[in-house]
Amino acid sequence: MKGKTEAGTGAAVRKTLHSLHILEDGLCYFSFICITLLALAELIARFFKTGIPAYAPLLTHFMLLIGILGGMITTRSREHLSIALIQYVHEGRIKRFLSIFTGLLSAFTAVIIAWCTVSFIKIGLTGRMIGFLPDRFFALILPIGFTVMSLRFALAFKPEGALKILPVLAIAAGCVCSFPAIAKIIWDFNTPDGVYDLLEKFHTFAYYAKIPAAIILIIAGFAGTPLFVVIGGLALLLIQASWGEMDVTANQIYTGLTQDSIIPIPLFTLTGFILSESKAGTRLVETFKTLFGWMPGGMIIVTVIICAFFTSFTGASGVTILALGGILFTILAENSGYSQRFSIGLLTSVGSIGLLFPPSLPLILVGATTQTNIFHLFLGGIIPGLILVAAVIIFSIIISVKTRIPTEPLSLGKAFRAVADSLFELLLPFILLLGYFSGILASLTELGAVSVIYVFIVEVLVRRDIKISEMHRVFRKAVPIIGGVLAILAMAQGLSYYIVDTQIPETFARWLPQAVSSKFLFLLFLNLSLLVVGCLMDIFSAILIVLPLIFPLGAAYGIHPVHLGIIFIINLEVGFLTPPVGLNLFLASYRFKKPFVEICRDVFPFLLIQFAVVILVTYVPWLSMCFIPE
Repeated sequence: MKGKTEAGTGAAVRKTLHSLHILEDGLCYFSFICITLLALAELIARFFKTGIPAYAPLLTHFMLLIGILGGMITTRSREHLSIALIQYVHEGRIKRFLSIFTGLLSAFTAVIIAWCTVSFIKIGLTGRMIGFLPDRFFALILPIGFTVMSLRFALAFKPEGALKILPVLAIAAGCVCSFPAIAKIIWDFNTPDGVYDLLEKFHTFAYYAKIPAAIILIIAGFAGTPLFVVIGGLALLLIQASWGEMDVTANQIYTGLTQDSIIPIPLFTLTGFILSESKAGTRLVETFKTLFGWMPGGMIIVTVIICAFFTSFTGASGVTILALGGILFTILAENSGYSQRFSIGLLTSVGSIGLLFPPSLPLILVGATTQTNIFHLFLGGIIPGLILVAAVIIFSIIISVKTRIPTEPLSLGKAFRAVADSLFELLLPFILLLGYFSGILASLTELGAVSVIYVFIVEVLVRRDIKISEMHRVFRKAVPIIGGVLAILAMAQGLSYYIVDTQIPETFARWLPQAVSSKFLFLLFLNLSLLVVGCLMDIFSAILIVLPLIFPLGAAYGIHPVHLGIIFIINLEVGFLTPPVGLNLFLASYRFKKPFVEICRDVFPFLLIQFAVVILVTYVPWLSMCFIPE
């Protein structure tokens, strides 16, 4: 009887959780739809010389919902970005211990952030109206979201027996450490003297504990703790240790997720996933194959162009490798005669080759972080991006000629039919560029919304590659990428606040030119540092954490912000291929089912080529600046 009761309770819990997951997904997808349709409605209204009431705040607050709901969904699917050196650990008990440790630390940190957001909503928001709803209504997603994330982190390792007490202890410890935020919720700014003395002790404790605690957080990051947790934990710790208010972190999270400059990120990412989940990749491969297959190395040109196209829209090199790696490997290694080693090395190396081309999400983020004109960054990335593409293609053509890879005769009829078949996909970048430069599309948000609607119409309604009932599958694959990026962006705002408030960049910018007077040496030092950053951090964390430190240094050495942004991105591209922890190396090992060491060996020639391009772009500013207006 007891067993039946427990089974019935378990079934009820699972049913409730399933319903909550559906609600969570539905609200996230609804927010996506609202942002897209709002941008489209504003575009149409502008033709009638009017506008949508409360357009900007509605957009940014639906963005807030996407950011937090995306973080919740990413936590649920355990797809947050992390370094995860845990994969090198083969001993089962150690792996289990690290899993428990990272889960409990993540739960502990998320609880503190949840309490900070409650304090922020009570004290930091004014209740201004967003449409017909107050801003506090939208902001409620903050404590709800981080509480849910905390519970999911705490239960992720499936505690059993005596271990069941650990999640309770982690959450309770988080509540205790949240006392400064809880005190403000209870007493507002009228803190009793006894409580004020206790708060001073919290600041003092954080001051003396900040170095060991920061070391623990960094070690936890290498052990597999999500990077957004590590960054958020450092922000909370350092702000508290400097006698600041820890709920400033919540303020920065809210500010970071309600910036209009980040709205294109989810829109272009969704565009890329709709394309990758449809048969667009197959059509484009066939088109470029018929156009370039007659040339020596023609399939190399096809591979590089297709990968650059998809990566420029998704902003995530892993998507390109995982989505297109299979079909392109089959064409190169099995149909075209290239060796497996060469094919895997090429596909791994070009997985991130489109990050310098518009509408590159990393370039958008660089512009938002440094307040640099995003379209100038797009223009600045064109020539370096083309050089990178050309260098890989030329090397590959030389290999093709040496190994006598057979070519296919050019068939104009077949080429015409292939172009006609993929015409809608080929037109997408031209439509977006024409829309912007003609003035019809006034912002990147409108560009992103038009791209989503366009590919939805083409791939779902016209091509019917994806059924409307299957769109939830596309969202399900896109949201963890978006949620992971936005979670890091939100936490990085808090850490950036501390870095700026303590004037670390300005101090460093004053000291370094005195220590290193040569601009040449500074740029070399910058390249080497960024390669290390690129192989240890994902590109979005690096932009948000490292770039604010480097930006004042660039100004001190007279480096133009656009040139610095391009140097930053191209170095991180190459960092994806740099052992021991370059992201593309792991993804290729997973996708092609090859040992990690073999992947490193296969990609080495391409790594050298791309590094040479990095040096060229770094020391020849004209390549990044030739299209930038004076």
